[in-house]
Amino acid sequence: MEVIPAIVPVDDIPVPPYVQALEERVGGYLPHAQVMRIRRAYIVGAEAHAGQTRKSGEPYITHPVAVAHILAELGLDAETIIAAILHDTLEDTKLGRAELESEFGVAVAELVDGVTKLDKMRFSSRQEADAESFRKMLLAMARDLRVILIKLSDRLHNMRTLGAKDAESRRRIARETLEIYAPIAQRLGMNKFKAELQDLGFRALYPDRHRVIGERIRAALGNRREAMAKIEMALEARLAAEKIPGRAVSRIKSAWSIYSKMRNEHKTFAQLMDVYGFRVITDSAMHCYQALGAVHGLYKPVDSRFKDFIAIPKANGYQSLHTVLLGPFGAPIEIQIRTSEMESVAERGVAAHWAYKSDSGPANSAQARAREWLSALADSQANTPSASEFLENVKIDLFPDEVYLFTPRGEIFSLPRNATALDFAYAVHTDVGDHAVAARVDKKLVPLRTRLTSGQQVEIITAPSAVPNPAWLEAVVTGKARTAIRQYLKHLQHEDAVDFGHRMLDRALDARGMNLDAVPAKTLDRFLEEAKLKRLEELLSEIALGNRMPDQVAAQLVALLGPREEVDTSTHVAEKIRISGAERGVLSFGNCCHPLPGDEIIGYLSSGKGIVVHRVECPNVVEFRKSPERCVAIEWDRDVTGDYRAELRIEVLNRPGVLATVAAAIAAADSNIENVEYIERDSTAATLLFAIEVKNRKHLADVMRRVRRTGVVSGVYRHPL
Repeated sequence: MEVIPAIVPVDDIPVPPYVQALEERVGGYLPHAQVMRIRRAYIVGAEAHAGQTRKSGEPYITHPVAVAHILAELGLDAETIIAAILHDTLEDTKLGRAELESEFGVAVAELVDGVTKLDKMRFSSRQEADAESFRKMLLAMARDLRVILIKLSDRLHNMRTLGAKDAESRRRIARETLEIYAPIAQRLGMNKFKAELQDLGFRALYPDRHRVIGERIRAALGNRREAMAKIEMALEARLAAEKIPGRAVSRIKSAWSIYSKMRNEHKTFAQLMDVYGFRVITDSAMHCYQALGAVHGLYKPVDSRFKDFIAIPKANGYQSLHTVLLGPFGAPIEIQIRTSEMESVAERGVAAHWAYKSDSGPANSAQARAREWLSALADSQANTPSASEFLENVKIDLFPDEVYLFTPRGEIFSLPRNATALDFAYAVHTDVGDHAVAARVDKKLVPLRTRLTSGQQVEIITAPSAVPNPAWLEAVVTGKARTAIRQYLKHLQHEDAVDFGHRMLDRALDARGMNLDAVPAKTLDRFLEEAKLKRLEELLSEIALGNRMPDQVAAQLVALLGPREEVDTSTHVAEKIRISGAERGVLSFGNCCHPLPGDEIIGYLSSGKGIVVHRVECPNVVEFRKSPERCVAIEWDRDVTGDYRAELRIEVLNRPGVLATVAAAIAAADSNIENVEYIERDSTAATLLFAIEVKNRKHLADVMRRVRRTGVVSGVYRHPL
């Protein structure tokens, strides 16, 4: 469609009352010329959406104008207000991006494009489409923070008008709001948005629970109004006596926060409501600390319940002093102390004191921290091919509880609750994470799996030879760490798979008197084309991962070469493939028999998993031999490194201290104990099953000898026998 030519002066075009209200609001902080640009955006948007209505029956244009009004309440700039009015035009109307650019500029077009969903693209499922749409929005956010402000305002107005939707849509949208959009608002420090999104989401998802908890909150507040007024007066009187400017305001917990704590912390409603909450607002950081001393003088503080978020702000820029006091009515009093500016940032986060800056210009701390987070997300998505996996990683990073940690140089890192030293290593830098071997927490040496708590100083110890392994995925909680580890393992697996697949195919061709180098390039290209593979590496990887049988591929390649001189293979013994144990990308070891270097072994090709290594005497091998095409002749290389799992069945005399004696003997033989359990036990004897790590068969024999010498053991056997 064509944009309406601006022949009639925009000032002379009448607009409906809801647009007049928007103009009055932005007119309070924007010049008249910008207000008229906003009116022009309304005219273009109304024309584009002409004939479209919402589920409620209202003209569609009322929705984008309402979104713009929410942003005007935050004091956002003209470009953001214009983009909000036009945010659905690219998706739902014939208006094109070029027309938007020529009329309102590149910045507005970029903002609108960032908010636009991907409904026109085809995806395997609704979930994948939503995830891909979310990924696109986050990338646009990384370029320009105003995208998420428009999206959050859009979601807030949709939640306010959710009643017109059917029940299933209401539940889906509410769940998405609680899982993604409310946490994003919190991550960006926009607590006012977060609180309303949570309340509306809770009401739509669990209407009965919302109603019951809401009624109980109102009843509880009615019963304690007098007590709260007394505490409020006492706090303000104490501030006045100390000549500290400020006011005290009571805080009320939201229905959603009470419901979440009841569910997650297994607390009763009475336990959660038996707390008085107040906020003290003053004029400077110095007065915040003085106010803290004043309230501690009024009521006794609860030990270890003080937090200083002024000196160490939260990741979203939030600043405040938190303390808990023992009140006059026997119930705890939670107090937050902050300045008016900190209050504004706490309510509005990145939108507080908004003046959009270019990369070269300064930004407030909330904006700077938000951009840091979004930059990390952009790096993460580049290494995560699946949109759904990326969305899961983002959900982890949106986890609200955080721990604050220091480097030896005093830099502060914030990580999600339950983060480990390995998460910290990846937060510092991907290279630090990839080569981490241990950590020093408060100058004490600890393993990488150690969970961290706020205030600790963490130093990561690295070694050039150290590399990630699959077990690391279980030791991390941050999306950045998980993405980096997966990326490395995929790369490693591909390299190992190509190398291993090459050896397997060569062995299969060798049995037919051929080798891969002797296959002409044309023949190989023809085979790859028929197999719908792009490169030889893909074929070799498919073989190593058990998705194609090497013998079948070899037979097909030989067949493509045409009639050849017969080769006598009856006396030909194919060479075994040697393994070093380091090919963990394509090799795994059977849990049924726990093969060790030194054991006679056989490989079994399992589709998607690659080669599973078993001992030749493993009971399952009889079954495997029924599929000879999947059996791979392998043997251990001369130089094998690494630790391998083995299990020992140990029969002992049942008396005090026997477990410690056996464990000490195992440790003395330089073996690590992974797990121990009692299999049988009576008054005189017991049978223990130890899962240990050893280098090879000889090392296992040394461990068994040490255990036998303890004098408390009647039998030591490798398990399974």
